[in-house]
Parts: sequence; C-alpha cells; structure tokens
Amino acid sequence: MEWQKHNIQDFDFLGMENPFLLKDMEEAMKKIIKAVNKREKIVIYGTCDLDGIASVAILLLVLKYLNADVEYFISDKINDSSIKSDIIENHIKFLGAKLIITAGCGIKSLPEIELCKRLGIDVIITDYHKCGKFLPETIIINPNQPGCRYPFKDLIAVGVVFKLCQAVSIYYNMKYVSKYLDLVTLGIFSKKSYITGENEIMVREGMRYLNYTNNYGVKALLKVNKIHTINQENICELSNKIISSISCKRYIDNARIAVELFTTESIDRAEQIAKYLKNEMIY
Repeated sequence: MEWQKHNIQDFDFLGMENPFLLKDMEEAMKKIIKAVNKREKIVIYGTCDLDGIASVAILLLVLKYLNADVEYFISDKINDSSIKSDIIENHIKFLGAKLIITAGCGIKSLPEIELCKRLGIDVIITDYHKCGKFLPETIIINPNQPGCRYPFKDLIAVGVVFKLCQAVSIYYNMKYVSKYLDLVTLGIFSKKSYITGENEIMVREGMRYLNYTNNYGVKALLKVNKIHTINQENICELSNKIISSISCKRYIDNARIAVELFTTESIDRAEQIAKYLKNEMIY
C-alpha cells in the first residue's frame, strides 16, 4: 500500500511498534477500507469480559467515526474464545453482514470461519490466544500466530484491537486515535497481570488520557464512583468495579449495557448506565 510510506512517517506511535509489523495487517486493512467505503455491513464479534467489552467499544467508536455501517454482537459465555455457527446463521447472516471482525476471539473457530466463507461473509480474526492450527487464507491479526514478526507477544484483546485501529487511523489520517487508550487501560487492568512492554506504554499513555477523557461513559464512571484523582490504584479499582457490575446473572445484558456506556453520545444516558452498573456490583 503506497499510502503507508507517507502516512506512517507522520504518525506518532508513542513508543509503540508499527502496527503493520503484525502479520496480515495489510490484508485486513484492504477488507476494512472496502467495507467502509462501500457502506457494507460490518459486525464486530466480541466476548463479554471487560477486555472484550473495551475492544468492541473502541472498534465501534472508530468505525462509526468513519461513518461505517457497523453493529456488534457479544458472546453470552464467559471466557468464550470461539464464535458460534448458530449465531452466524441465525443472527449475523440476517443482518446482511459482509464483514465480521472478531475482538479477542475466533482463533480456534475453523468450521465457523468456513461457514462464513460459504455465506459470502469476509472474516478478520483479531485474537491473542495461542493456537497450533490455523485456517489457510484467513486474515488473522495475532502476534502469537506462526510467522508473525511483531516483537511484543503479550498483547491482549484490547491491545490487538488498538493496533488495528492504529492501522485504520494511518490510512484515514485520524490524528487522535490515542484518545481511546483510556478504554485500553481499563481492559488491560481487567486481566490483573503484570504489565510490561507495550502494555506498560499503553497504560502510561492511557492514564494520561484518563485525566481529560472525552468519553462520556468513562466520565460518568469516574463521577458515580467518586474518583477525583487519576492514579493506577484508583483505575484498577474502577476496573474491578466494572467487572463486578457485569459479573451477575444478567452478565450478557450488563456486558451489552457496558458497550453502550462506552459508546453513547449522551452524558445523561452515560450517567444513567453508570449508576445502574454501580447498583449491580457483587460484593
């Protein structure tokens, strides 16, 4: 892609790696550009943990900014890393989807990817799970897949999705894609793992963006949970509260409500959802 050479020179990666080092990123971009420019239906398929919710929300915000025809679906099973054939046949197909982008799942869904191909639906898998067998001729963005030369292998779902959004922003000359690092940070903290490498960079920058976030959902969460000082301890606690809010018998409903929280354009609706989720916390 000729546009890369010029646009990448002017892009601020904030110390992170070039997203085009990820295997299949160029092919993924071709599919996304086609779908956006032709207004083809895009469906984002994610998981219902906070990492998945943040991933879906970021992709939704970026694609809606580009005026894409986009919807999403969230799996109703906790820690579900696969996509389901019945969802494809009974839901996504009837949406008229031309492209499915997964967010942190699908790497092991070989029969389901074949089904999508038979139905004429393109698939881009963004995932981070390790898997020994990969379907040929499938676009996969995963630093842990064979043949991927991306140097940092510990990205989680929200990190891989952010790298995809970085690539999208380079093509469409979006100057402020880094503002979504506030949601990336919540997703990273939700994994409760030691933060190193590029994850550490994303968290450091995300903490900075949290101080003046323009995301109504994040603002509402900070307000409702009385967080006046932005530091890692407070944001880790906030991440845990969100996890607690969605971890109840209405898990899938609350996960979808959380996506709405992070993507709403209404401050009143954001505060309404934030108060609702606070009341859903499990102690």
